[in-house]
Amino acid sequence: MNQPELPPIETIFNPHSDTYATDPVPGCLALLGRGALVWYEPWQAWIMTQMDDIMQCWKEEYLSSDFYDWEFAPQRPPEDQWSNFEKAMIGHSLLSDHDHHRLIRRVTAPAFSRNVVDKIQSKIEPDIKALFNDLGQPQEFDYIDAIAQHIPFISITRMVGIPEKYWPAIRKVILTFTETWNPTISDARREAARADSNRAIDIIRDVISERRAQPEQDDFLSTLLAIESNNDEFDEWDIVTLVLALIGAGADTTLIAQQWSVYSLLKNPNQISKALASAEAFANAFNEISRWGLSSKMGFARYAPDDMEVLGKAVRKGQMILMMPHLKDYDPTYYEEPERFDVERKFDPDVLFGYGPRYCIGAALAKRQLFITLSELFNRFPNLRLKNEPERDGSDHNAVTFKSLRLSTGAASQ
Repeated sequence: MNQPELPPIETIFNPHSDTYATDPVPGCLALLGRGALVWYEPWQAWIMTQMDDIMQCWKEEYLSSDFYDWEFAPQRPPEDQWSNFEKAMIGHSLLSDHDHHRLIRRVTAPAFSRNVVDKIQSKIEPDIKALFNDLGQPQEFDYIDAIAQHIPFISITRMVGIPEKYWPAIRKVILTFTETWNPTISDARREAARADSNRAIDIIRDVISERRAQPEQDDFLSTLLAIESNNDEFDEWDIVTLVLALIGAGADTTLIAQQWSVYSLLKNPNQISKALASAEAFANAFNEISRWGLSSKMGFARYAPDDMEVLGKAVRKGQMILMMPHLKDYDPTYYEEPERFDVERKFDPDVLFGYGPRYCIGAALAKRQLFITLSELFNRFPNLRLKNEPERDGSDHNAVTFKSLRLSTGAASQ
């Protein structure tokens, strides 16, 4: 007996739809059930759905991470025509070949050590406290407007070591960094983001030049410059790329994480004390916040370096393959009682920030920043609650966010 023909997956799974923003679970589970590698016509891309396959791809790196290997990417310019963007991105930290990428991970490991993260915490705590001091004790406020939109940029920039005099200029041009390679937006928008990144790189190089004249400061940039002085294969463009990614990508993703962390904990108030018991407890709790919220729209983009067979499908050279580990987040065969929010749920392996050689090098910094901010929030407002169910916003290209997040503090009227 013939099986009934399934409807096109894009009629069920559409991350840019209002339906997905409201409830992404049915679409994600439908895509998960279509096979290990599914063609997604709207994006002209394959989607890798199964966690074992995704982890194998991360580990073996048999697909390319280089945006210029995408069939629809602009032509890779000759080296004598490179702008700052190409100088930073081609052959360096983010789009480098496997060997150089491993070198970068190895030599920069001291910059992301537990000791460095602990020192950075003492640097950003005054900024976070100052922001809450300015807020005062209102009866209610919009968390996104008052806190979340400011803290990621301020704290990450402070962590890196960008002097405050550069903050207004760099903030204007660095927050579009993740759009420089996004496949779901227009060419014009990608080019505008690339122009922004070129201007951001100019500022970062000015900061590096200034820091060379005044080294020995206790921040991430000084650590990278010290590493550079002892490694011939690690140069200024590697530093530029790391700083660009930490601020540009980090501020964007951490803003999203701020919103969902507050929302998830206030929807499950019995979990707040456990989640914030320690930095280590929150590191695990944030995995559950991300799983339960299921806010992701996109995946990790890779490109076929040649015509090849991938998971039984003929994949053409240059085609994009999006790895989507979040599809499993409400799969009852992967997580017991996936609807239940449990900040002590075990995650083994922890794949929220990637896996293997391409694991996000700034994961510990991101989690620590969130822990400090949320601890301050709930210490100041122990009776905090959602004012209303917030309206979801599907306009961000990476994730479902909120248009506002109004909170009631329980404070007395002033």
